[in-house]
Amino acid sequence: MREQGVLPDLVALLSVVRACSSLASFQQARWIHGLVIRGFFSNCIALETSIVDLYVKCGSLMYARRVFDEMQERNIISWSTMISGYGMHGHGREAVNLFHQMKALIIPDHIAFLSVLSACSHGGLIAEGWDCFNSMSRDFHVTPRPEHYACMVDLLGRSGRLDEAFEFIERMPVRPDAGVWGSLLGACRIHSNTELAKIAAGHLFELDAENPGRYVLMSNIYASSGKQKDADDIRDLMKQRGVRKVAGHTSIEIKNKVYTFVAGDHSHAQSDLIYMELEKLINRIRQEGYKPDLNFVLHDVEDEMKEKMLNAHSEKLAIVFGLLNLGPESVIRIKKNLRVCGDCHTASKFISKVTGREIVMRDAHRFHHFKDGACSCGDYW
Repeated sequence: MREQGVLPDLVALLSVVRACSSLASFQQARWIHGLVIRGFFSNCIALETSIVDLYVKCGSLMYARRVFDEMQERNIISWSTMISGYGMHGHGREAVNLFHQMKALIIPDHIAFLSVLSACSHGGLIAEGWDCFNSMSRDFHVTPRPEHYACMVDLLGRSGRLDEAFEFIERMPVRPDAGVWGSLLGACRIHSNTELAKIAAGHLFELDAENPGRYVLMSNIYASSGKQKDADDIRDLMKQRGVRKVAGHTSIEIKNKVYTFVAGDHSHAQSDLIYMELEKLINRIRQEGYKPDLNFVLHDVEDEMKEKMLNAHSEKLAIVFGLLNLGPESVIRIKKNLRVCGDCHTASKFISKVTGREIVMRDAHRFHHFKDGACSCGDYW
């Protein structure tokens, strides 16, 4: 379009912004933002809100907040987008504070409440979450939907209040959907509650029978608790139903090109160098206290092989590739299509410490900002 001298209109720009959001490319985000400014669309609420969302999904809250603050006019979607962004990046209190600012100007709807409840869940803000949830119908006559209940189950479950979360589900005035039971199952994985996990999985295998993640999660819960036969039975059930596991992969953008890694990947031109540098890096972080968590390898193999498998996870390969090919001051931004592995999460903290580099990781659920040996999620994920 640009090569033919045609300037993009509002519809075209909105389409491009949405496409860039799915790619999570920070460089593309900067480019498209420049187009918006040069195209004199900077006062369009829909487009500006899309830019805020774009920066959020590219891992830059600073740019997202800057665009949000510069908006001459904001609607409920604008506020909800920024609130949700804070939640995704682990800044729950900032999300709640912004929600209270919004309430003074605009009456919150179900989307705004969903954004702040999700932020409370990611941040472990139980009191604030209950306050917002109870305020929905009491103060604003907004009837909670299943997705709001799912956030509350997630909030209670993550904090270890699994029995309270289950009782909350049983008291729901509407039928719990897959999102609600999925939140409980995820919490059961965190806190190793096999019995409640069985109940949640039983509902999910009926309500969300085509979702491979439900089967894999339940199988992993069994395997990590030493119930390998039960884990194998779940895998067999997947095969019987024709449900296939989604392969995990991690991508990184360097010089406007996206590189994708899978576990044990040797397909890249720099593979030999990547594995050589990875071995050095693992030795360095071991000296700082890193210990491989073999619980995240569910194959029945020797511990030495488990360590090799952990080291070859796609997250670690992408990070090392970034260290090799990005400037020393550059932030390493990677994207995982599934939930980040717990061992890779721990390793990333140590890597940020020994290299002095900031690592921004987007997974299927949220963002993790690793810096100086710590993560923005506070290990609450």
